[in-house]
Amino acid sequence: MRVSSVIRVVVFACVVIGLGAAARGGTVSTTLTVTGTGTSSNENISATGTVTLSGIGTGTMTSSFSLLSAIGGSAPLTINITSGSPTGTLTCTITGSITLLAQVFAGAPNSSGPATITVNSGTGGFAGTTGTFNITASGTGAGTTGSGAGSFTLVGPGTLNIPGSTGGGGGSGPTPSVTAIQNNYSYISPGLPNYGIAPGALFIVKGSNLATNSTPVLQSSASPGLPTALNGASISVTVNGTTTTPGIYYTSTGQLAAVLPSNTPVGAGTITVTVNGTPSASAQMVVVQSALGIDTYYGTGTGLAVAQDANYNLFTPTNSASPGQTIILWGSGVGADTNNTDKVYPEKTDNLTNIPMQVWIGGLQANISYRGRSQYPGVDQVVVTIPTGVQTGCNVSVIAVSGNIVSNSVTLPIMPGGGTCSDPTSPLSPGTIQTLSGKSTVRYGSVFVGQTTVSGKTTDGADAFFYSEPGSNFATSSTASSPSIGSCVVNTTVVSGTITLPTGLNAGTITLTGPGVSTTLQTIPQEVGLYTASLSSLPASGGAFTFNGSGGSDVGPFNTTVNYPVPLTWTNESSVTTVNRANGQLVTWSGGAPGTYVSIDGSSSAGTTTVSFICLAQVSAGQFNIPSWVLLALPPGPDGQLSIGNLTNPTSFTATGLDFAFGYATSSSSNTVTYQ
Repeated sequence: MRVSSVIRVVVFACVVIGLGAAARGGTVSTTLTVTGTGTSSNENISATGTVTLSGIGTGTMTSSFSLLSAIGGSAPLTINITSGSPTGTLTCTITGSITLLAQVFAGAPNSSGPATITVNSGTGGFAGTTGTFNITASGTGAGTTGSGAGSFTLVGPGTLNIPGSTGGGGGSGPTPSVTAIQNNYSYISPGLPNYGIAPGALFIVKGSNLATNSTPVLQSSASPGLPTALNGASISVTVNGTTTTPGIYYTSTGQLAAVLPSNTPVGAGTITVTVNGTPSASAQMVVVQSALGIDTYYGTGTGLAVAQDANYNLFTPTNSASPGQTIILWGSGVGADTNNTDKVYPEKTDNLTNIPMQVWIGGLQANISYRGRSQYPGVDQVVVTIPTGVQTGCNVSVIAVSGNIVSNSVTLPIMPGGGTCSDPTSPLSPGTIQTLSGKSTVRYGSVFVGQTTVSGKTTDGADAFFYSEPGSNFATSSTASSPSIGSCVVNTTVVSGTITLPTGLNAGTITLTGPGVSTTLQTIPQEVGLYTASLSSLPASGGAFTFNGSGGSDVGPFNTTVNYPVPLTWTNESSVTTVNRANGQLVTWSGGAPGTYVSIDGSSSAGTTTVSFICLAQVSAGQFNIPSWVLLALPPGPDGQLSIGNLTNPTSFTATGLDFAFGYATSSSSNTVTYQ
C-alpha cells in the first residue's frame, strides 16, 4: 500500500507570548477562576462572585449583562477585580464575551466556550495591566424567562503584562489548555454519538499554549520514528488505569497531531498535554474500537473523498470512478494493530478483518478487501469495490460503519465508464464549478415559488436571493451541500456568536405573476440580496409563475418562469413521531412533479452543535428508507426535525452581473420528531 498525501497540516497564525517573572515590567502566567451566582429578572442578569488569580490573590466580582445578547453568543461582560498581593492591590476591568453563558442560567451544566476575556486596565500597584484569558464556563441555574438564580464557574489560563509590578505571581510558563480532541480527518465533535478516537488513529488536539512553536513542521516517521516529545510538548493518555504516550507528527501553540498507541484500552479516559514541565488540566477522551475518519479534498470532513484507483490515480469530478471498480479510500481510525509500533515507517499492512466494518456507497453495501495501515503510522487505507447497481452522479455518498459508530459523510463522483460526472439535480457542471472556484468572487442568484407545511400549518410564498462570495468558499460548499439521487450526506454545524453570510446584491424590483397572483417581492432590510413575498394560495393543480426583475445596481434585468407542480404530500407523516435511529426510518409520499426528485431532511442538536442530513430520491419511487448509518450520526432527543420536499429540476436564466442563476419550485412538509 502506498500513500499520496500523508497528513493534512493545518497552519495557525499564532503569537508566541514571551515568558517572564512577575517583576516590574514582567509577564505573569496565571489562571483566572471566577465562582459566583447570578440572578435573572426577565432579560437581565446580575452576577457576583469570588475571583482568584493564581499566584496573585483573590478578589470579588460584580457584573450585569443582558440575557438577550447572551443568547446570541456575545454577552458583553465587565468584571471588577480587587486582588491582594505581597506588594499592592490589583484592580482591573475585564471585558469580553462569554459564549453560552445564557445556557448556564438555563440549567445546562458544563456549558462552555471557549470565550476570550481581555484585561485592559488597572489601578494601584498594577496600573496599566493588560492580558488575555481563554475561558470555559459551567453551571446550573434557573430558566431564561422570569426571575431566578443560578450558579456558575468561569476558569481559564492566560497571561498578565504588569508594567509597574514589583511582586505577585509567577510560573515557569503558560499553562497548556486542551479544548478538543478529534480524528484528523473526520473532525467529528466530542459529545456526538459517533465520536471516538480509535487506537492506532491519527488525531488532533486543539487548545492553547500546546507547544513552544507557532508554525507546525511535519515530522518524518522514518526510523527512529515519530518523537514522543517535540518543541517542549508531550502527550499522555490514560484509560482504565493504562497510560500511553503518543508519537507526535507536528506541534504548534494551538494544535498538535499525534498517533494514539494501539495498546491504548477502549473506554472513557483522559488526555494531558505537558509543555516544558507544565501540565494541562486533564481533558476527557473517549477511545473506541473503530472510528474511521475519511480524508477529504478540502480538509473539512465533508465533501469529495480522497480516493484512488488501483494505479493511484485520484478520482475527481472529471475523472469519476465506475460501478464495479475497486478503489482505495484514505483516512484513519480503522483500529488497533498491535503488530505495529504506531511510530515508525514502514508499518505492517495487516488486514484487520477482526475489526467489524461496513462501507456503504450510494446506499448499497460495498465489499471490503482490505482495512488497515498504509505503512505510515496512523494513516489507513480501506480498499472496497463499488457496487454495480449504485445510482451514479457527482456526489454519491460514502460512509463507513463500525458497530454503532459511523464515519464522517463524504462523496465520490461515480459514472458508468468513468470520465466527467453529471447530476440532473445540479444547475452547474463540474467544469463550470471548477472555473468559478478559480475566480476571486462568484456572483449568483436564485428564484423559487413554493408551499411549506410545518406541523400541520401550510404557508405559500416566493423568494429570490442574489449573493456574492469568494471563489475559494464556493469550491468547498459546492462539493459538500447536496448528494446525488439515491444518496445521503450528513453535515455538522457548530453555532457560534458570529455567522458570516455571503454579500448581498441589489437586483432592483422583482415582481411575480401567475394563476391568481400578481405581487412585488419585498426586500429584507437586515439582509441585502434577499427578496420575499407571502402568497394567499397556490393552485392545487399547479401552474406557471413568472419572475420579472427590473435590474438594480448589482444585477441586471431578468425574466424567468417557474412551473409549480402538484404539491407533494407526506403520506405517513402522522405515524412518524418517534424515530429509532438504529432501525432506520421509512417515509412515503404522493404527488410532486414527474421526472423530479424528493429531498428527505432531518436534524437534531447537542448543545451548540447541530447534525443534519439530506437524502435524495426519485419522486416516482414514492418512498425512501432513511438508513440507520445516517440516523446514528444524529444526537438523540425530543426536539429533532424531519421533513420531505419536492424540488423541481433547476432552470437556468441569465442576468448581467451574475455568473449563474436558476429557478425552481418546491413543496415540503416538516414536523418535530423524537430521535431515539
